[in-house]
Amino acid sequence: MMSLAQVEDHVRKAVELGVKEFYFTGGEPFLHPQIEQMLSAALAVGPVTVLTNATRFTPERVAALARLRDASPYSLELRTSLDGFSSETNDPIRGWGSFQRILHGIRLLLEGGFLPIITAMRSWPVDQDEAQLAGFRNLLAAMGYRYPRMKLLPSLKLGQEVRRDRGYAEHEYLTESMMAGFDPGHLMCSSGRIVSARGVHVCPILVDWPDSYLGASLHEGQAQYTLRHQACLTCYQFGALCANASSSAPSLEQTRRHGRDPS
Repeated sequence: MMSLAQVEDHVRKAVELGVKEFYFTGGEPFLHPQIEQMLSAALAVGPVTVLTNATRFTPERVAALARLRDASPYSLELRTSLDGFSSETNDPIRGWGSFQRILHGIRLLLEGGFLPIITAMRSWPVDQDEAQLAGFRNLLAAMGYRYPRMKLLPSLKLGQEVRRDRGYAEHEYLTESMMAGFDPGHLMCSSGRIVSARGVHVCPILVDWPDSYLGASLHEGQAQYTLRHQACLTCYQFGALCANASSSAPSLEQTRRHGRDPS
């Protein structure tokens, strides 16, 4: 785990480089015993989003997060992740009983005045989108979350997804012709970096690949990166997967019309 001092140092250096927004991800960030102090350090200088599985929340922790949120001039977003909108679709991937634990965490956030961004991997065929979303929206409405903020992600064919579904096929990669005229600004790696205890990497998806390492400091990490992993193809197809949707981002209906996920 990173130390509080490491995080505070990286936050200071990030501000010097013009960074405007901070994301905390993992693993599960709320396993860190000093996560609240880390969030406080980042909230002093910019908006913060935490990507969480929502299973580590208690009323006391949510109350502490609400105090951090209310004391900061910047926003604190909680983005909860699922691998399906039911126990039947989520639990085979996340573990049995995990869906109900995630729902409990979402309830606590709602009670604490948060409007969590609920992020789900599409673990079903695209033609089932309407049915999957409708059922989950009804469930959230019953919890009091009538206008939920939701984000659908495509499946990245890495890690456990290789066992559940498949890995990338040999032909699934980027070519020079595909990059011709492509605006890399659509991708988070064009303007963001991920910092771990090992140093600075280009992307959270590739943090375990040695060639994603860009250096020990954020200054070194500003180097340009050539998209070369098969996972880069998914980001090329669907946009900045890890970022929150902006106010100008297309709606789910618009993206379906164009065959893309919301980014």
